[in-house]
Amino acid sequence: GLRIGRGTTSPMREEKFMALQRLTRSRYQLIQQLTETKQHFLENLCYKVNTLSRELDSVQVFSATTIELMTEELSVDDLANMPLEDLAELVQKKGHGRFKDPEVFAKTIQKACRNSYRLDKAMADSIDTILGILAREMRGLTKSIKDLNKAIEDLVSTTPEYKCLTSIPGVGSVYAAGILAEIGQIERFPDQSQLAKYAGLTWKRKQSGNFESENTKLSQTGNRYFRYYLVEAANSVKNRVPEYKTFYQRKYAETPKHKHKRALVLTARKFVRLVDTLLRNHQLYMPPKEAKETE
Repeated sequence: GLRIGRGTTSPMREEKFMALQRLTRSRYQLIQQLTETKQHFLENLCYKVNTLSRELDSVQVFSATTIELMTEELSVDDLANMPLEDLAELVQKKGHGRFKDPEVFAKTIQKACRNSYRLDKAMADSIDTILGILAREMRGLTKSIKDLNKAIEDLVSTTPEYKCLTSIPGVGSVYAAGILAEIGQIERFPDQSQLAKYAGLTWKRKQSGNFESENTKLSQTGNRYFRYYLVEAANSVKNRVPEYKTFYQRKYAETPKHKHKRALVLTARKFVRLVDTLLRNHQLYMPPKEAKETE
């Protein structure tokens, strides 16, 4: 594979790792807070428009446009009874013209509003207050995460290890930084299985006689920050690298329950081997086909 010159680049210094770790761990905490705030928003939104999350997918529910429509002065009745073209226009304005078909989205919102039961005034007002506060909180957290992403990128973008990891399709600056911040020097780990163990990507063995359970649990030990960034990166890589996509789909099909979660963790376990190889050999990623030709 392609080497990154050993002598020319000094490995990342300890204090830089510590600084990076502060940033990537803070980002992890904010992501957890954002996830929780979204849950609360959704729970309260279900009171206001109880069919909305059935009509929209989660990306649409948490789009800035939906959040604004649901936390504005407009009541559910206003939205339900507004002429469709007016609502479509409002949707397009809120979405800054990004909607290919604002009418379809407007129709969905109206359908949900019409099919929802109505709350009495006291309840409706309380729910609106809560939704407004949570929407502000989501916006604030999203902005803070953006600021952290930038600080992370500024700190890490010149390091050789970073170049190794971001050469993998689907691994952006933040995921690479999150992984590096927890590994430190790769030489601390004798091999890739130790690296996987450190992340907690190992399974407890359940054996009775010669029967081995398919449904063994992921061990709850390990570094949760490291595990989070590995799993997030693997999730992204599987959408960009055919080998990982195939692997994920195979594991997904094999698993009776928690299909996505388990398949993703197994994909992350496979991904650890790649991370280990690239960092240990100071290599850039090459797709399997090209790698074979150059060997």
